[in-house]
Amino acid sequence: MNLSFTGKTAGIVAEYNPFHNGHARHIARTRELTGAENIVVIMSGNFVQRGDCAVGDKFSRARMALQGGADLVIELPLPFACAGAETFARGGVGLADALGCVDFVSFGMECDSTDELIAAAKALSDPAVKPALDRELAQGKNFASARTQAIREVYGDEVADILCMPNNTLAVEYIRALERLQSALVPVGVTREGVGHGSLNLSGKYASATAIRRMLHEEDWESVRNYLPAFSYERLRQLAADGTMPADLGRCERAILSRLRGMTREQLSRLPDVSEGLENRIFDCVRTASSLEELYASVKSKRYSHARIRRILLSAFLGVRAVHCERLPYIRILGMNERGRGLLSAMRPRLPVISTYRQTLDLPAEAQNVYRLECHADDMWALMTPQIKPCGADMTEKLIVV
Repeated sequence: MNLSFTGKTAGIVAEYNPFHNGHARHIARTRELTGAENIVVIMSGNFVQRGDCAVGDKFSRARMALQGGADLVIELPLPFACAGAETFARGGVGLADALGCVDFVSFGMECDSTDELIAAAKALSDPAVKPALDRELAQGKNFASARTQAIREVYGDEVADILCMPNNTLAVEYIRALERLQSALVPVGVTREGVGHGSLNLSGKYASATAIRRMLHEEDWESVRNYLPAFSYERLRQLAADGTMPADLGRCERAILSRLRGMTREQLSRLPDVSEGLENRIFDCVRTASSLEELYASVKSKRYSHARIRRILLSAFLGVRAVHCERLPYIRILGMNERGRGLLSAMRPRLPVISTYRQTLDLPAEAQNVYRLECHADDMWALMTPQIKPCGADMTEKLIVV
């Protein structure tokens, strides 16, 4: 592909929940390692992979991404954004590949070399691992633990230990997604600096998104400013002053429980990642749970992780079904800068490209269904902010241009 007038392009799959110093470093390091002039970010919308709402709205987060070094921000559709690592990676990498102008996929990692991740990805695809995996699953372990132990048995500790770190786990799924697509995109790992994923510890100018969200919920502005670029800090302060941040899933707790109590076993069976009769366990637990935390705890087991249960129950509330995760519906642009505008002309997209509500009316029926699902989800997110927002933001918000 001739991109001589736009240069090389790197894609990053992200949540930016919210955009912090570590994200800015990742974008900068991606440019250094790849020589890419353009950065495309495929970003989750108002709901994220941990089965929760994003702390701030997707348009504000897209603006922060552009201010932080991205040139074009694409939305990762809801069914993929709220999915497990394999489906999340398949959606993000699939969009990067479908743009027709991306050369690299960049991601964070806890190891020192992308080659280590490639080796782990190949190990996971090795048929020799399956017998060991089946044995571990038969003991009642959840899939992630069973898979890691199976790799340890067949390939040893060095490869297995790579899969014990959250960034590495997702990075390996990006590589496997590229292999399944037979994509020419080159995987590039950026070693994480500072504290670990999800850690509440603080280190220099870096803190995990988990720690930062806690500070935002506690309104600890003096502390949080140390870990955010100035533009993120100012934007988040303004959103908080307007009553539109931080969003909290707990504000819809009774609505979520109500929705779940009204679902049949058959409806629950059609949710993403539900198998082996899990719908029966959810149905029974929903009948007695008086809070979301109680419901999570009662459904969770050795076999089913807390994160998996959160994602399933959020999908139930938002109306996401397994069928919605089968294929990507479109490429939706949330924001761009001048370089991103030029990149659009170099795109050779293999999916419909949209940026306005009017354009969605020309989509195939299946893609329109996903967009309506997205609109409904965003209307539910508007009930989770300190001040309830009206419906329709997804259809009326203008493309972010910086």
